[in-house]
Amino acid sequence: MIRTPQSAQTTEAVKRPARWLALSVLVLAVLLVAVDATVLGLATPYISEDLAPSGTQLLWIGDVYSFVIAGLLVSMGSLGDRVGRKRILLIGATAFGAVSVLNAYASTPELMIVARALLGVAGATLMPATLALIRNLFHDPRERSLAVGIWGAAASAGAAVGPVVGGFLLEHFWWGSVFLINLPVMAVLVVVGVRLLPESRNPAPGPWDLLSVVLSLVGMVGVVYAVKEAAAHGFAWATLAAGLLGAAALHGFVRRQLTMPVPLLDMRLFRSRGFSGAVLADLLTILGLSGLVFFLSQYLQLVQGRRPFEAGLAELPAAVGAVAAGLLAGRAARRFSVRAVVCGGLAAVGLALAALTVVGQHTGYPLLGAVLLVVGVGAGLSFTVTADVILSSVPQEQAGSASAVSETAYELGAALGIAVLGSIVTGVYRDFTGPAGTPAAAHESLGGAVEAAAGLPAPSAEALLNAARQAFVDGLSLAAGVGAAVLLAAAAVSWLLLRGQRLEGGAEHP
Repeated sequence: MIRTPQSAQTTEAVKRPARWLALSVLVLAVLLVAVDATVLGLATPYISEDLAPSGTQLLWIGDVYSFVIAGLLVSMGSLGDRVGRKRILLIGATAFGAVSVLNAYASTPELMIVARALLGVAGATLMPATLALIRNLFHDPRERSLAVGIWGAAASAGAAVGPVVGGFLLEHFWWGSVFLINLPVMAVLVVVGVRLLPESRNPAPGPWDLLSVVLSLVGMVGVVYAVKEAAAHGFAWATLAAGLLGAAALHGFVRRQLTMPVPLLDMRLFRSRGFSGAVLADLLTILGLSGLVFFLSQYLQLVQGRRPFEAGLAELPAAVGAVAAGLLAGRAARRFSVRAVVCGGLAAVGLALAALTVVGQHTGYPLLGAVLLVVGVGAGLSFTVTADVILSSVPQEQAGSASAVSETAYELGAALGIAVLGSIVTGVYRDFTGPAGTPAAAHESLGGAVEAAAGLPAPSAEALLNAARQAFVDGLSLAAGVGAAVLLAAAAVSWLLLRGQRLEGGAEHP
């Protein structure tokens, strides 16, 4: 086999001890994107008070970031395979820092929506590039498993640390500070990354097909938008039209990839049972978890009365569990089997969610903390091993595209989870019976009930809050049951699809 100059360069880079320092640069990017995805929820009330957006504008401020990321992940992962993963990562990191300033100082709702959309474009370049670079930095399978574990642990830690950092900043500074924390991290990433990260790309990439890019973007945005709108406001002609347009665009995208000599995304990747099983497991896991985690934050603050910083600290056991499990997941998968570790992790998360079906307004923290710890351990085991399976299932030159598929599964699962489980919580909540004079806004959200209670006499306010909080808890319990069922179903599907799958450098298991 003839070695290309590119592969020789990458192999030499992998042999250098600096590969672990290079990994630390990638971890910075992952950590920051994960933090940024969670801090906006805490800042939304302050942004709403300062910019006075309409209800529709507020929804777009919250959603447009995830819409754009979901629509561009595959395209940006493929672009990184073509122009260089280091190059796309450093360009994306620079843009992420610059656009963060625009987010922090946005003076109108319209500017904030545009800033969030641009941040999504930059964010879409980061996650696929980091995982693809790990594939090219670490050729030894066991080292790569540890590197993927550290990568996954950083993502989990960022998601959990986000509310803590955001809560602290919001209690001491103005809301724009949650975006400005991106600047020093991105500066370090770019300066160090220029020196330490080796460049890697597909040596025969083919053209970057713009029509495929447009079809992917329209398809993902249309489908995710339709799901979220249907869950929030029910079916309407505009929502149905967006969903049909998105589905048609995705169908066109798949057909075009199958006919192109060098596609933007090689659909033959899905012929691998391990690859398809890992992607499906990720999608179902996030679907079952995301909506519940979103509403658990509201439960801690609006039902149990915790401050943002305290609520963030309360969610830390999930990060601790995920970090510890992520670091051990590769070793466990080689000792037992891939499907045993993935299915065991998913089943543990499912059982932990089932425990939340008995939660009440005054449930003590020991139960909540234990549930979050088990969720973190189970998710850490599953996500780390599935990421390793996805990277190991594809040729090195397609690492960017494969990583993008994995990240797209996360984004789509999050959108579906918040929509489906969110509609359950909202549906149960809206039917509560409040005291006479309860404003209609109190039935829209628990936050609305808290605001409405502030303008009522003390006895009526207490009755309203008790009724609203109990309805919210009832909805949360039902959503937890549905989430548990989804996770247990994901465990069963993974057991079937991951049969015989193994990580490189380990023994095969039945």
